[in-house]
Amino acid sequence: MQTFEHEDLDDEILGDLLEEINELYEESEQTLIDLEENPQDNELQRALFRSIHTIKGDLGMVNFSPLIPLLQHVEDLLDFLRNGQINYTSTMSDLVLLSMDRVKIFVESCINTGSAQYDDELFKHLVKHINRIKPDNADQHEKLLKECVLLLDPSLDAQSDEHGEGRGSESPSGNGSQKPDPLSDIGIPNEISEDKQIDIRFFRELMKPIERRSMYWEGRGDRIAKLALFINKLAGEPIDNDQLLVACYVHDFGMAFMPLNILHKRDELEIAEFNLLRSHVYKSSRLLEHLDQWNEARKIVMQHHERCDGSGYPLGLQEKDICEGAKLLGILDTFEALTHQRAKDNHLKRPKKRAVIEMNSLPKGQFCQKWMKLFNVAMGKLLTRTE
Repeated sequence: MQTFEHEDLDDEILGDLLEEINELYEESEQTLIDLEENPQDNELQRALFRSIHTIKGDLGMVNFSPLIPLLQHVEDLLDFLRNGQINYTSTMSDLVLLSMDRVKIFVESCINTGSAQYDDELFKHLVKHINRIKPDNADQHEKLLKECVLLLDPSLDAQSDEHGEGRGSESPSGNGSQKPDPLSDIGIPNEISEDKQIDIRFFRELMKPIERRSMYWEGRGDRIAKLALFINKLAGEPIDNDQLLVACYVHDFGMAFMPLNILHKRDELEIAEFNLLRSHVYKSSRLLEHLDQWNEARKIVMQHHERCDGSGYPLGLQEKDICEGAKLLGILDTFEALTHQRAKDNHLKRPKKRAVIEMNSLPKGQFCQKWMKLFNVAMGKLLTRTE
């Protein structure tokens, strides 16, 4: 790893730089979401090019030189795109976002500490790979783009994520470092009563054999629970953590009592089969039926498939009638489904950043926008720990 120390710059200049980068990052995220729907839209392609070009120019003005070659090559790639010489793909989106993540982390470090660490060997590898993407080798583009994405974040395996979780690998140069995982210290709240702690441990242990009922479930309770507590913490904990934890562990309990031939069916479900699966919310909530201390968790479980526009189930509730915990759990349940394998042949495990983009492109009525914004902030923190 190398250390970059910037010149003595005015705090206001650095603050303005970071503010513009953040604005351009948000604009680029929206542009990439729109490109997923309209990959041939030249105006969107040009807007993405301009964002990268502007950020590169801003870094040049303050002599933040280490990241300029990377941005230059990303800009060259987008120049091919806007001129119709190469085609847009989702993996290209991952490359652009991960590159911008590096820029944000670099600038933030310079502002906070006066210096920033960077992996020069990694960037050289990356530039070399991007430079190999040319208009005349279209059959190699996706392979090369995936290699670039894996160089930037080895845990974001764009080809196959065997275990579903990012593994925090080091960069290919062997000199990479990881920021601490924000989820590593999240667990059962210490401030709740001993009785509730015992209950939470019980429900967590109860779900382990339930998860083994299907080859596609193992570990999902812990993944969802940790992410839920992390986002709730970012929000100022408007949801009781203990109720949220229990709901995360119990919400799909009823799925374990469905026939495996339906759970693992590869073809489209028949209406009767689909309705049977939907009934799992009743079966799951009944687990808490006589435990008054978990009434809020039971409500979260019962409502976690409701949608803000009333299109969900089992009751078709509108946003104002859905509890906050269910709004959050509904988002995380969808994210889990997108990023982990399912029985259907046509279900592809998305890299986490790709799943976030897809969820943001869904109709606004699907999810609570307040919790989606917090989800986006949380995923931004979790997916940019490689610098």
